[in-house]
Amino acid sequence: MSVNKVILVGNVGKDPEVRYVSQDNPVAQFSLATTERGYTTANGTQVPERTDWHNIVAWKGLAKLAENYIRKGTQLYIEGKLRTRNYQDQTGNTRYVTEVVADEIQLLGKKPENSGTPFQPNTTEAAF
Repeated sequence: MSVNKVILVGNVGKDPEVRYVSQDNPVAQFSLATTERGYTTANGTQVPERTDWHNIVAWKGLAKLAENYIRKGTQLYIEGKLRTRNYQDQTGNTRYVTEVVADEIQLLGKKPENSGTPFQPNTTEAAF
C-alpha cells in the first residue's frame, strides 16, 4: 500500500497562467507559498520563520476556478498529489520538476485585491 497525498494552506505568489491543451481542457499553473512560524527551542535557540514555494497544477474545472477567481495573494486550501516530470533543457540536460497536481481547491479568506470578478468562496474538486 502507498499514499501520495498533499495538503497545503498558503498564499498564491502570482496570478495563475492558464492555457488550453485542447478546446475543453484547460490547465492552470501557479505558485503557492506556505510559511512555518519561527520559534524558540527549550534551550533558547531561535529558529527563524521558513517559507517554501510549491508549484501547483490544476486541470479542467479547477483550472477554470483558477482562471476566474485566483489571483496573487489569494489564500487557498489545496489537496492533491505530488508528481515529478522531466524535460530536456536547451543545452540537452535533463531537468526534473516536482509539482502538486490539485484534486481539490478551496478559496479561503477575503476577496483578493484587484480581482475583476465577484468572489465566490467554494470548493471545487477535479473532474477527470
